[in-house]
Amino acid sequence: MNTTTLPFPENAARLMAAAPHRFLFLVGATNVLAAMGWWAAWLVAARWQAIETPQPPLPAGWMHAVIMQYHVLPSFIFGFLLTVFPRWLGLPALAPKHYLPVGVGLLGGQVLTLAGLAGSLPLLRAGALFTLAGWSIGTFWLARLTVRAPMRDGPPWHALSVMLALGFGLVGLVFYLLLTLRVDAQVAFVAIKFGGLPMLLPIYFTVCHRMIPFFTNIVVRGYQLIRPMWVLGVAWAAVLLHVALELRHGYAWLWLADAPLALMFAGLLVAWWPRGAMPPLLRVLYLGFAWLPVAFAMYAWQSYWYAVSGEFLLGRAPAHALFIGFFGSLLVAMVTRVTQGHSGRPLVLGGVAATAFVIVQLVAVTRVIAELVPDALAWQAAAAIGWLLAFVPWVLRSGWIYLTPRTDGQPG
Repeated sequence: MNTTTLPFPENAARLMAAAPHRFLFLVGATNVLAAMGWWAAWLVAARWQAIETPQPPLPAGWMHAVIMQYHVLPSFIFGFLLTVFPRWLGLPALAPKHYLPVGVGLLGGQVLTLAGLAGSLPLLRAGALFTLAGWSIGTFWLARLTVRAPMRDGPPWHALSVMLALGFGLVGLVFYLLLTLRVDAQVAFVAIKFGGLPMLLPIYFTVCHRMIPFFTNIVVRGYQLIRPMWVLGVAWAAVLLHVALELRHGYAWLWLADAPLALMFAGLLVAWWPRGAMPPLLRVLYLGFAWLPVAFAMYAWQSYWYAVSGEFLLGRAPAHALFIGFFGSLLVAMVTRVTQGHSGRPLVLGGVAATAFVIVQLVAVTRVIAELVPDALAWQAAAAIGWLLAFVPWVLRSGWIYLTPRTDGQPG
């Protein structure tokens, strides 16, 4: 039966099951707004007392970090990985029975966690369990694909890098679950730190390493594809050094990891950048990637200044250059590309995505500045509201695409 003739609920259900990215991207897109809506409201209430918001059972700053790292971005990550892993590894595509439970787990975790922010620690705990279940199922199927991959061209380094990062995320989620059982600042510190550099950064960087030169080679004539595998190993070594130092509060020595990372990322940006015109959908990938060396240069400077003065001069500015500038920009760029391509639409950026991308750049700059000026809460609230302005039209357009058939009539 043609799905376009089905009643809407059944039609939507079939479409959600048609490809991994549909359901999981929709879960992520809703939480992009819901999670930041809660955070914006909390910041406005904290700064101006203009509205009343219930206090979450765990500190709001902790929950903001947990939600963004373990709920918002991973839904997109699993949607992307469950779609591309079979292609990367030369294996058959996954079936709905493999990826739908992942989406159900992450959606349940998202809903219960947002409900728990109203003051219920048991709901937060239930949300952590749902998220952990969805994460574990997704990691299992991706690991199974990795193990079964043919070794014709050597080990699947990109897949192995991603799997290691997902493992760190799994450990971080366990620490978050423990935090809902016993409130402990050290447990929260580990949970939050594991969600950032050893989980999100390697996944994003590995995908960039594989996809940015590949995309460029497709659209730029005469492009020389440069994709050395050794940079993955160097990145992992430096990231693990950073995390080890940070867990031991060795902030004065973080530059040992961060300065080499900044130089390597800057070198890759220069080496990859095409010598000629490129379409906007490709350009935003490069502009988003450019935040990566900037963020680690800021991390390195922060560490150096702390070593000589004992002062955290930049506060959380480097982290937000990474999280909003790099992660946020590439969220728009990569998800837009997948959404366009897997819905049978032309591979173009479009006005809605372009506007979202530009506003995300402004939000990143605003949030960095917030660490350097008086009245930081007002600037943070402005950044959170800016995030909502950037993503509302993008989420509405993307959500409509996920709930409608492909324009070319193909399955998926």
